[in-house]
Amino acid sequence: MKLRRFRAEGFRNIGTCDITFADGANLLIGGNAEGKTNAVEGIYLFSRGRSFRTSDDKELVGFGREGFRISVEYEDRDGVSTLEYALFGRQRQRKKNGYKLSSVAEMIGSFRSVLFYPDDLRLVKGEPEERRSFLNVAAAQYDPVYLSEYKSFKTALENRNALLKSASRGEPVDEGELIAWGEVMAKHSARIYLARSEYVERLSHYAAEHMKSLSGGRDALEIRHKSDIEGKLTDPVEAEAEYRRIYTAGLERERIVGTSLWGPQRDDLVIELSGKAARSFSSQGQQRSIVLSLKLGEGEVIRERFGEYPVFLFDDVLSELDPERRSYLLHSIGGMQTIITSCEDIGIAEGANLINVEGGSYVPAHR
Repeated sequence: MKLRRFRAEGFRNIGTCDITFADGANLLIGGNAEGKTNAVEGIYLFSRGRSFRTSDDKELVGFGREGFRISVEYEDRDGVSTLEYALFGRQRQRKKNGYKLSSVAEMIGSFRSVLFYPDDLRLVKGEPEERRSFLNVAAAQYDPVYLSEYKSFKTALENRNALLKSASRGEPVDEGELIAWGEVMAKHSARIYLARSEYVERLSHYAAEHMKSLSGGRDALEIRHKSDIEGKLTDPVEAEAEYRRIYTAGLERERIVGTSLWGPQRDDLVIELSGKAARSFSSQGQQRSIVLSLKLGEGEVIRERFGEYPVFLFDDVLSELDPERRSYLLHSIGGMQTIITSCEDIGIAEGANLINVEGGSYVPAHR
């Protein structure tokens, strides 16, 4: 997959832009707050469905603007396609090849990219919510149905939690409705569990290979999907039955605390290095290697699933890596399309496409 163009109008500090990208390495160079990350943010929005920096799209509207419009033109095995997203007031509009899309779920999975940015370095030491977010975004690009399943689960969870909260306050609750929402949760939980388990199994293989190479064979990386289901189930019927049992068995305790204590919303990724919990026993350098391995592995899983690599987006992270890890990264992504932001020319391939960024303007440059 190749990104050909990114266009924006009224997005963050971008007045208007029309950036053309080359097949290989593309380097956006500029000082802080000039607009490098804004371009990456707009591009990645088409893979994730929303910004990786804010949950409120209104923050994406440039100062003094009524709204924004962004689009990407990309090429994959099926040919050249376009995606567009616009927000003006409360009106959102998404299009693919000029045709309106009814939801964000219809957009995700068309343009596939992998983002590596400084906050990703918290994946190892951070809270489970950060790892779940990583897993949700990655799984949604791997399995186009995943996002709709997760959204349906979240709706059921919110309704069930509302009833449990009322029950915890001693208010009357419709028992039939409470059980019904548990049934809906069990159905979607099973599908989410199976999708996550499959994805993590594939990711673990590739990430382990990269970690082995990065450490010269010294560190063995293992990643596992942690859920309420003990052991490993592969049958959807069995998985749904197990979640139904879990939700039923824990119902009385949930009535007391007023919220759902089990389910995919509490899953996590277990990351171990040479048999020990990486969160507690890995050095800062090892943590960087783990995250780098995860991101490169994410790209390999997409290649395996769709037959082509995604676009790699590296937002101000090469400066966070020591020369050895930086060299490994640049070697690993050689021949793939990459978009890298930096405050300086960091010595990537001589033939890289250089773009100077200043005040939301993007101007092709030459060494």
